[in-house]
Amino acid sequence: MIVFDRVEKRFGDNVVLSDLSFTVAPGEHVTLIGPSGSGKTTILRLLMCLESVTGGTIKVGGKYLSHMEKGGKLVPADEKYSREVRKRIGMVFQQFNLFPNMTVRGNLIEAPTRVLGLSKEEANARAEELLDLVGLKDKIDEHPTRLSGGQQQRVAIARALAMQPDVLLLDEVTSALDPELVAGVLALLRDIGENTDITILCVTHEMGFARDFSHRVMMFDSGQVIEDAPPEKLFTDPDHPRTQEFLKAVLAAG
Repeated sequence: MIVFDRVEKRFGDNVVLSDLSFTVAPGEHVTLIGPSGSGKTTILRLLMCLESVTGGTIKVGGKYLSHMEKGGKLVPADEKYSREVRKRIGMVFQQFNLFPNMTVRGNLIEAPTRVLGLSKEEANARAEELLDLVGLKDKIDEHPTRLSGGQQQRVAIARALAMQPDVLLLDEVTSALDPELVAGVLALLRDIGENTDITILCVTHEMGFARDFSHRVMMFDSGQVIEDAPPEKLFTDPDHPRTQEFLKAVLAAG
């Protein structure tokens, strides 16, 4: 479902990702861990087309994301092409990113009606179904500012699912929440993971969640995958000294 092929991302002289290649299979849950600044969130931003690659290619669902084929050659993708491929991808951000001027309902139906072409009736029905899933159906006509942080993040998850994505990206979705709200959001994500066939790529510092939720965990350092293994292997018997060092520090802090 996701293929990174020798991807490089630079910001000026700063190389954030270097010759990065990995794949994520359809329906697989893969979690990226590693120190801050190792390039994890940049990967999600590239998949959302919020950044463009400096080198290499990315495919989603068999289609190039950062490039398109024209005249038998690969050229940088134009906005129209990228927008079509990006429809298949949903993202939940750290800071919720809800539209404060819209109700919860408005947040959930805006993109499905404008981007997917759903009727308002279809989008409304989908919004109600998803809010029921995240336990917030009674908040459908509230504005986000009247909701708690945990409730706002649940709405953000529902909004991402409203686009019926094949791929869901989760960027530190609990980092802005009070500790007592974290467990509820993680339980919701576990439920979504168990009951859908969505491919999920997750960046998190919640090691317990990564261990329970993931089919694979990739350890990042300095823009490279230094270890890629099932969670039971990576968390109990990591091979790379940097992984051992990172997990020791993170688990001790937790």
